Amino acid sequence: MTVILSAEFDTYWNGARLPLTALNEEVDAAVREVISAVRSDGDAAVRRYAARFDRSSPEKLEVSAAVLTAAWEELRAAEPELAAALELAADHIRLFAEKQKAQCTGFEYEMAPGLFTGQRVIPVERAAVYVPAGRFPLISTVLMGVIPALTAGVGEVLLASPPLEDGLPDRRILAAAFLAGTRGRVPAVLPRVFAAGGAQAIAALALGTETIPRADIIAGPGNKYVAAAKRLLRGEVGIDFVAGPTDVLIITVPGTISADGIAAADRIAADMLAQAEHDPDARARVLVPSREAADSITAALEKRLARLPSANGSIAAASLEAGGLIIVYETREEAIRIANIIAPEHLELQAQDAGDWIPGLKNYGSLFIGELAAEVLGDYSAGINHTLPTSGSARFSGGLSVRHFLKIVTSLRCENGRGFDAARAAAETIAMAEGLIAHRESAASRRFA
Repeated sequence: MTVILSAEFDTYWNGARLPLTALNEEVDAAVREVISAVRSDGDAAVRRYAARFDRSSPEKLEVSAAVLTAAWEELRAAEPELAAALELAADHIRLFAEKQKAQCTGFEYEMAPGLFTGQRVIPVERAAVYVPAGRFPLISTVLMGVIPALTAGVGEVLLASPPLEDGLPDRRILAAAFLAGTRGRVPAVLPRVFAAGGAQAIAALALGTETIPRADIIAGPGNKYVAAAKRLLRGEVGIDFVAGPTDVLIITVPGTISADGIAAADRIAADMLAQAEHDPDARARVLVPSREAADSITAALEKRLARLPSANGSIAAASLEAGGLIIVYETREEAIRIANIIAPEHLELQAQDAGDWIPGLKNYGSLFIGELAAEVLGDYSAGINHTLPTSGSARFSGGLSVRHFLKIVTSLRCENGRGFDAARAAAETIAMAEGLIAHRESAASRRFA
């Protein structure tokens, strides 16, 4: 864990900032080979790479609807508390997605007499969601990807996840896929699920194979090979964004951690470790107003690390050692400037006067306001999406939402009138200025006496 003063931040950040994981020549070369093989050999290539990288290489790549149904019934019987939690999360995700979709509307507007401009909001025909299942099977990612796609009105949703020893994706992932397609939906719309993982799954979804249909857009997180495949295939398929290591930045304010603020320091340490246990490359950072607060958090981290199971603790410890950061700031303006430079995936604002801070905070994937708004609630159950921009890309991108599965297409309708004639004449003039004579003549052919 590194502790620095805000005056040292710019030097530290310029020297220690990690590049995007996917921008790696060795990884790119390996992924290009996979893409080329899937492009030429289809299902056979997917199975070959599964035999090399996954726990099995299933002969049948598609998972039947009956298997999804059975997986959900098994989960409800064996783990009713988990099933109920997933149902609540699914309801919240769907309601939030419906609110988002309501903001995306079509219209036609008469710009001037005879000149009608408009837009339609159309869902893509086929969307794919990738769900990792490496160290931890991301059950929640199923809901976060499939539900917004279905809410957008996508006609067919595909889901790919790596096969386990039995040739099927994790049973909880299959159960979540059933829930995503049925909860609150009449009739049910189950996603088509495929036992395929890694770069080969992304290539198959982007290009299409004998078994796996070609998607219009691919969403969902993954390792550096998945991220590289998405980046290299962008253009042949739509993607949500290229994700790097996950990260959190927590802002605390004067008074949050006082001399007796053990509980607050412990809570902040808990939030940092929740991020750090994802991966050694995960980044947990905090902005504090005093060195005393930094020391309190450091002590709380050590205590909490000692209580974690060894597998989780070793990952979290490696993450904190490599990139854990506590920054001591002096003024609100200084803290806001640093937060906007970091552009975190998750930004926690643990402040009672949050309203004074929020207008200045511009760059983040999701903002968690107040001490009760734990980032993990966004990960799982509150309704907002947990697939968010990483590696500073929150400077120019937002998280996964209904809009990723929608196209806004525009229209022009003209009638004879002053507005139409003025626009036509302007088009002639601009075309002449650009030297595009056929353009000018196309507009001129629509002159009305």
